[in-house]
Amino acid sequence: MVAFLTTLGIVLLFLGLLFSIAWHELGHLATAKMFGIRCTQYMVGFGKTLWSRTKGDTEYGVKLVPLGGFVRMVGMIPPSRKQDTSAKPMSRWRAMVEDAREANNVELEEGDEDRQFYQRAPWKRIIVMVAGPAMNLVLAVVLFALVLMGFGVLQPTTTVQSVSDCVVPTTAEDTSCSEDDPPAPAAEAGMRPGDEIVSVGGAATPTWERANQEIKGSTGPTEIEVRRDGETRTLTADLIENTVVKRDDAGDPVYKTDADGEPRTDERGYRVPETEKAGFLGIAFDQERQQLGAGETAAHMGDTIVGAGEALVALPSKVDDVFRAAFMGEERGIDSPVGIVGASRIGGEVLSQPIPLMERVVLMANLLAGINLFLFIVNMVPILPLDGGHVLGALWESVRKRLARLFRRPDPGPFDVAQLMPVAYIVVACFLVFSVILAIADIVNPVRIM
Repeated sequence: MVAFLTTLGIVLLFLGLLFSIAWHELGHLATAKMFGIRCTQYMVGFGKTLWSRTKGDTEYGVKLVPLGGFVRMVGMIPPSRKQDTSAKPMSRWRAMVEDAREANNVELEEGDEDRQFYQRAPWKRIIVMVAGPAMNLVLAVVLFALVLMGFGVLQPTTTVQSVSDCVVPTTAEDTSCSEDDPPAPAAEAGMRPGDEIVSVGGAATPTWERANQEIKGSTGPTEIEVRRDGETRTLTADLIENTVVKRDDAGDPVYKTDADGEPRTDERGYRVPETEKAGFLGIAFDQERQQLGAGETAAHMGDTIVGAGEALVALPSKVDDVFRAAFMGEERGIDSPVGIVGASRIGGEVLSQPIPLMERVVLMANLLAGINLFLFIVNMVPILPLDGGHVLGALWESVRKRLARLFRRPDPGPFDVAQLMPVAYIVVACFLVFSVILAIADIVNPVRIM
């Protein structure tokens, strides 16, 4: 059954990724057609075409390599304004520019005189290019809203989930009990899973925050009132001082950072939590899902966007780690980037976990939402061939036109994106190499979250 669920999770997340790519390209296609731009192809994937069907001016299909997709629009590159009549041989850069321009002109047909991308006003081209990433953002927002406002987020409660048998530092790697370890105060006092803590040391604990605060601030014999089977009982626990993980008001661990504010990680790539000396009872609190309001959901998504942006900025620094994990057998950190193979494997890992089905569905939805959010941010990076590169070119063209009108100069014409095509080739080559390395690492040394 575990193998079946793992395979099902891999397939479902893989299909979710393909849908996200198709959804992204649909944004480009719909807005391009809306502005009268002829689109020759709408493809999910790259390489050899596995299936296609032509409807109207556009061929719709699926290709072999699922590393992205594209919508091919005629006239992405404007014609050259300068004709080179010199007999001098072209530089390699110039040759690449002209090759790109020639390839762009191949698909031009009779009737395309006013249906080309570069002929549209800059604001229309910006809409066409932003529409793709915006579709990923919309999908991420919808998924996050369904999860956060519909199912909620896990929040600690005052109910006891488990009781420790003995006293060990909560930061210890081996938390199993030995004969020399003293019994935990909660176990010695007779506390049981399912008990709801009502008060600690005479102080009422209506929330987890208050219960946790009172426990951490108490040592020695302490009366703890619990509700069990509808009855209130008073237990006396001899709380001791122990090393515990420091937590914030939401119950999440507080992690250490270095001098630059970057998270500190151990040799396995796991973030290192801060610790403190505090009263120790020896219990773990249960959690339940609490629905968030619109404002809380917006704040949560804002934090997620910031986190995704930080992950993108840190991506170049992770290349060496991924290479070492793929080819040198070094251990891969939990914060290592993953590709479509690794993300699909994580989906299989999530779906095969022995947790309630609804929890697995929520985790899968969160994972797909996070991927779409990352796709939005990546595609908005202002460099070709990403959508943000075309947006930057259209913005620069708009600025040039306005300045020309302001100073009563001739119209400078469309921005010649072909001049930057060699840069785009370099970016594509780097992307392909990194994707291959990432796929190898995801296969031979995958990131495991459970």
